[in-house]
Amino acid sequence: MNFFNALPGAVAQGIIWGIMAIGVYITYKILDIADLTVDGSICTGACVCTMLVINGVNVWLAMLAAMIVGMLTGLVTGLFHTALGIPPILSGILTQLILWSVNLKIMGKANQGLSARTYNVVITQLDKLASILILLGIMLVLVALLYWFFGTELGCSLRATGNNLDMCRAQGINTNINKILGLVISNGIVALSGALLCQYQGFSDINMGRGAIVIGLAAVIIGEALFGKIAGNFALKLMSVVGGGIIYYIVYQTVIWMGLDTDLLKMLSAIVVAIFLAVPYWKGKYFSKPVKKGGHANA
Repeated sequence: MNFFNALPGAVAQGIIWGIMAIGVYITYKILDIADLTVDGSICTGACVCTMLVINGVNVWLAMLAAMIVGMLTGLVTGLFHTALGIPPILSGILTQLILWSVNLKIMGKANQGLSARTYNVVITQLDKLASILILLGIMLVLVALLYWFFGTELGCSLRATGNNLDMCRAQGINTNINKILGLVISNGIVALSGALLCQYQGFSDINMGRGAIVIGLAAVIIGEALFGKIAGNFALKLMSVVGGGIIYYIVYQTVIWMGLDTDLLKMLSAIVVAIFLAVPYWKGKYFSKPVKKGGHANA
């Protein structure tokens, strides 16, 4: 019974981290960049939201401010990569290290409480069902906005940058601007998820973003593996990422319910990501049908 009682909480956290995974999807799947900034920017979003709400700012304005600050973190990573010529992975690591100090300065200490009993928040563990409904609404609005944006000329050029960088340059597209834009949008979404997470769990902590990239990749890969065939358009692909986040946290909750050592959860997450990343390779190497010289697969 304890497992089923914990399911609503797992679903709520899965949606929050699924929203974060949408940001990871933009860099990892669209731009073909593994952006490690997210380990810092999710915490930055939480810190900004927490401190603004504590100081009397409306929670929706605090979430918007957190999103804007998250965009600035993506801008820093983008400039490191495009203006200074630093590889994207190292750019993300550098920004992440910078954000560690920034986040400490924002909060003034390692953690800060944000109790739903004291402050007006949008979501809280005290009412999981209402929180799930609100999170689903926020997710649908976000997916709708991204679906619209990536259907515009600018959005299409951003997607093309990730698909074929050289061809985009040959067509006169400024790929550096597109990379920066993608990182800005991605980390803005990640920071938004951080703002939601601090409200739901009732505090922000300097370590809350550690391993976020692994959870984000797990949600993206699980969602793609389980829902890839039915996710025909871009909007459904984004929603499948959130579905991957929910499944990840249900599995996470199952591991806890089974009484396994919680110190091994991070290792389990990494193993799950490694397995799902290997599935396409295994499928192509061991399970694909041989091709005849004429180019037709065997019946």
